[in-house]
Amino acid sequence: MTRFSRLGPALAAAVLPVALLATPAAAHVTLEKAEAPVGSYYKAVLKVGHGCQGSPTTALTVTIPDGLVAAKPMPKAGWTVKTQAGPYDRAYAFHGKEVKDGVRAITWSGGALPDDFYDEFVFIAYLAPEAGARPVPIPVVQTCEKGEHRWVEVAKADGEKLASPAPVLRISAANAATSAAQVKAGALVIEAPWSRATPGGAKVAGGFLRITNTGTAPERLTGGTFARAGEVQVHEMAMNGGVMTMRQLASGLEIPPGKTVDLAPGGYHLMFMNLGAPLKEGEVVTGTLTFETAGKVDVSYQVRGLGAKAGDPAPAAGGHQH
Repeated sequence: MTRFSRLGPALAAAVLPVALLATPAAAHVTLEKAEAPVGSYYKAVLKVGHGCQGSPTTALTVTIPDGLVAAKPMPKAGWTVKTQAGPYDRAYAFHGKEVKDGVRAITWSGGALPDDFYDEFVFIAYLAPEAGARPVPIPVVQTCEKGEHRWVEVAKADGEKLASPAPVLRISAANAATSAAQVKAGALVIEAPWSRATPGGAKVAGGFLRITNTGTAPERLTGGTFARAGEVQVHEMAMNGGVMTMRQLASGLEIPPGKTVDLAPGGYHLMFMNLGAPLKEGEVVTGTLTFETAGKVDVSYQVRGLGAKAGDPAPAAGGHQH
C-alpha cells in the first residue's frame, strides 16, 4: 500500500469537466447495485462493458469517496491490484475505534479486457453512519491500450445529461426494521437494540435491548463494543433506600435458561463510555455483544429521540442523519 501525501488535490483532479476528456465516451462504467443503507457493508461491483473506441482496457482506477471506510479490493486473476491510502475528511468510528485514514484509491492493472468482452471489478467498504444518507459519486478512470475514459462527471441538477458520468451510489437512510429484527446466536434471541440521541458534548449513552435464553443452561452478558464508544459496560440501576443508584456489574448479567431479560431505562442496561461523537435520532450504530458462552454477536442499535422510553416505536426509516 502506498500513501498520498495529500489526498485532496488527487480527488479534485479526478473530477474534470467533459471538455478535458481524453477521448469521446463509448459506454458507461456502472455499479451493479447502486443503493445501500448507511451503516452497512457495501460490495461495489463496477461493470465495464466496452474499451476505449475499440481499444482493450488495461487498467481501472477508482477513487474512494468520503464516507466509505475501510475499503478493500477483490483480487482479480490476471491483474495486479494496488491501493493508495490517505486521510479521510474526518474521523470515523469503526469497530469501536476511531479511524482517520485508509484506502482512498484502488487500481487494477496489467490485464487486458478486449472491447468485445464484459468484466467486473469489485471492492467492499463500510458506509459510515457519520457521513449520512446521500448520493455519492465514485470517480473511475478507465485506461486502455489507446486512450482512456474518465468517468468522473457529477450532475449539478436532477436529469442533467452527462457524457461521462461517474457511477453514483445512493446511500439511503438506515432501515429501522433491520435494526429491530431478531438476532439469533445459539440459544439466544436478541431483539430491538436501541439507544437515545445525545446532546453535543455528552460522553456517555445507554444501550437497551431484550435477550431471551431458549436453552437449558444459563448464559452471561459480559460486555461488548459500540462503534462510537471507547468502552461498553453492563450496569444496573435500582432503588436503594429511596435513592436511585447505578452500579457496574463487573461479572456481567446472567440470562437464566428459559427466561427473557430486558435491558431498559431504569433497570439493567449497557453504558457506552467515552463517546467519540454524538448520537443523532434516526441513525443506526453498529456494535457487538459479548457472552460467556455464545461469544461475540454483531448487533445494530437504532438511535431514538432524547426522551425515548422502552416500548416507544422506533423512528421510521429516513430519520435524521448527519
